Amino acid sequence: MGVLLVLWGQRLRRDRWQLVSWVVAIGAFALFAAAAVTQTYGNAASRTEILQVAIATPAILMLRGLPRGADQGAFTFFLIYAFLALLAGLMSTFLAVRHTRADEETGAAELIAATPAGRLLPYTATLLHGITANILVALAVFAGFAAQGLDPQGSLTAGAATGAVGLAFLGVGLLVAQFMGTSRGANGASAALVVLAYVVRGIGDATGTPGADGTTMTEGAASWFSPIGWGQQTFAYSGNRTWPLLLVVALGVACLAAAWLILGARDAGASVWDTRPGRPGARASLRSPAALALRLQSGSIIGWGLSGLALGLLAGSLGKAIAAVDTPDTNITAVLRAMLQSQGTSLTQLMVSVLFMMAGVLAAACALQAVIRLRQEEAAGTAELLLSAPVGRVRWLAGYLVLGAAAVVLVVGLAAVGAWATLTGTGDGSMPADALWQTAVAQLPAAMIYLAVPALVFVLWPSATVAASWGLLALGVMLGIFGGMLGIDQSLRDLSPFTHTPVPRGDATDWSGAWWMLAIAAVAGALAVAVMRRREVGSA
Repeated sequence: MGVLLVLWGQRLRRDRWQLVSWVVAIGAFALFAAAAVTQTYGNAASRTEILQVAIATPAILMLRGLPRGADQGAFTFFLIYAFLALLAGLMSTFLAVRHTRADEETGAAELIAATPAGRLLPYTATLLHGITANILVALAVFAGFAAQGLDPQGSLTAGAATGAVGLAFLGVGLLVAQFMGTSRGANGASAALVVLAYVVRGIGDATGTPGADGTTMTEGAASWFSPIGWGQQTFAYSGNRTWPLLLVVALGVACLAAAWLILGARDAGASVWDTRPGRPGARASLRSPAALALRLQSGSIIGWGLSGLALGLLAGSLGKAIAAVDTPDTNITAVLRAMLQSQGTSLTQLMVSVLFMMAGVLAAACALQAVIRLRQEEAAGTAELLLSAPVGRVRWLAGYLVLGAAAVVLVVGLAAVGAWATLTGTGDGSMPADALWQTAVAQLPAAMIYLAVPALVFVLWPSATVAASWGLLALGVMLGIFGGMLGIDQSLRDLSPFTHTPVPRGDATDWSGAWWMLAIAAVAGALAVAVMRRREVGSA
């Protein structure tokens, strides 16, 4: 027991800043969302009107959640729960991988296994650490909602739903770490599963059946294939059901049991999907820094690209189903569709735009991972070995920047191809091909920002590269995509590149934001290259 507490204390100390940041951020989002509802939608009539518009606009439901009435608490839960659960899931998977596969990668796990702790006790400490983190998240969500005067029981249910989803993905992260041979692969795969759960929940909400009162919906079948959808079934404030949490916890326990069985059967440092032994000599195609960068990044680029393709296929295949959704009040649906038509768009275009916005976030994540790989190579000392050959620092950096830019285009391009193929295959002509490709191109400038700015951070402050890169992306998503819902001032929301992503409207499209973002990316990239000429390469 004493050894377990020591290992747990070590994890708490190691994660003290990350854990505090995650818990405070999630609690703050809950607080700000509840405050924004109080200030902006203070009466039931305005909340009813918003819910009726949301039900008539399935793209809103994709991002928000399942309407369960105009009560202030239920309305707040509808707006923010899915995003809180997404954050809790990401926190838990990153935590699980950091203390398992990453420690095996660095050799730290083998050193601990040589002590009386053995191999299973560190995993138990990681489990205890993850449970503690998600209990703190549940309490933070409860406190954020309750501080705005929402019903305590409903706030407790909302907090429990968020924490339970985090626990489920803690188990998912521990299991994925048994399959993947690297922490980078484990983080990418487990994060993709969290995002997939968010998207599947969104599909179920968007294809649900509206209630007779125009403020409630019954979820579609897809919601029952997502842990985030299970947590949503608690109906915090409107039903306060606890039995759906049993499904969420059962998933976590099943994944944990499977991880334990695999851990007991495999060798230290090995994985279920082990890496193949390398060739005795490199192919001619690998004898350049750019080719080596592609070889090192190919797995993650393929993963992000397939995720973009999946979003595109979903966007196209859901077009007709979304366009057929009606609210009980047909006047609202008719007015909304007339308004969209007057702007030269349609419900299908709105849905595609929402999913392409998610593809833009995926492309940004893929881009910054190229820069993070630079830092990992430098910290591991392999960059120095490479640069001891006739390879310059600028050429080394430029190879990764070119690769990152190509990866951004690939992810967004695959999303566009997927949407075009399914829209064409289903005979949905409500979105012209040129509008589809413009919507895809509009995502590129924001994603390029997340390549160039992290590269500048890497050159100026190497040790902050990983934290700053993911932090900037999280801040950009929060301000640009969820800022309006959280009631954040427009001047702060304008700091996010995603706020300035153009919305294609034919000849009336304003592309000025895109050009400004491309200019910023070009300047940041040029500065990174210029400073790199003078910077020493090492593990600092």
